[in-house]
Amino acid sequence: MFVRIVESGSFSQAARDLNVSQPTVSKQLAALEARLGTQLLARNSRAIAVTPAGQDYYEATVRILQDLDFVEERVLEGQSAPSGLVRVTLPPAFGRMFVVPRLLDFRNRFPDVVIEMEVSARHVDLIEEGIDVAVRIGRLSDSALIARHIGDMRMITLASAGYLARHGTPQTLDELRTHQRIGYVHQGDIIGWEFERDGRQVTVDGGGAFRTNDADHVRAAVLAGLGIAHHASWLFTDVLASGEVLRVLDRYAPPPLPIAAVTAAGRRMPSRVRHFIDFLAAICAEEPELKVEES
Repeated sequence: MFVRIVESGSFSQAARDLNVSQPTVSKQLAALEARLGTQLLARNSRAIAVTPAGQDYYEATVRILQDLDFVEERVLEGQSAPSGLVRVTLPPAFGRMFVVPRLLDFRNRFPDVVIEMEVSARHVDLIEEGIDVAVRIGRLSDSALIARHIGDMRMITLASAGYLARHGTPQTLDELRTHQRIGYVHQGDIIGWEFERDGRQVTVDGGGAFRTNDADHVRAAVLAGLGIAHHASWLFTDVLASGEVLRVLDRYAPPPLPIAAVTAAGRRMPSRVRHFIDFLAAICAEEPELKVEES
């Protein structure tokens, strides 16, 4: 309970995670502090802060729990199939298009594993929010994460055939700047469009008359003829094949962005999480627009 309070920063969240009442959590913490003869958490009506003694106790307790998890799982793996909860966070369109349609296969193989999905484009704090694995697209900067490269995302520039018939097809990046652009917003920032020209990276402003923080709405805007978008190829596979949407400026296409399954460093990975990451990697390997690009 103490570890969950520290990691969630909330008595009520710890109670929900452990399926007990909040008074039970408060009583257990009080009993623990009384037994140790020291205050582990400083708390008021607005926040919880870990005391120096609490930090020492937390770090030691986490190591003990990891060792216990390791021993229990090693014993259980020889006796039964993986079981328990896997909490995963992933981008909405990726989950809807690729993960959920195949989830029955995973459930058939591991019927005792429960999958809980936090569907969000934001980068959540895995430890603070109790997430086992996150699907991240792009280059990672957080050294506190362990990442497995499971796929690649190819960025393409495209528009509906109707839009290009009305406004013309841009041949250069300079011409692109004169067109209506469908922008993508991530965590409040308009994402610039990355290209390669003569071996150098070039960024074009991703702002335009329409922008959104949702990939499905980017697709809808392209199909509605609102302008040109620069987005993941896998979002448009079907309409590219039908000719409803056309690619432009392919010679300036940037290198693919890595897709990674990430977990928090310093914690042993339960077999149920490891199997789910293997499942995600298999999905990417089977999809032409997601598989890792060979160098």
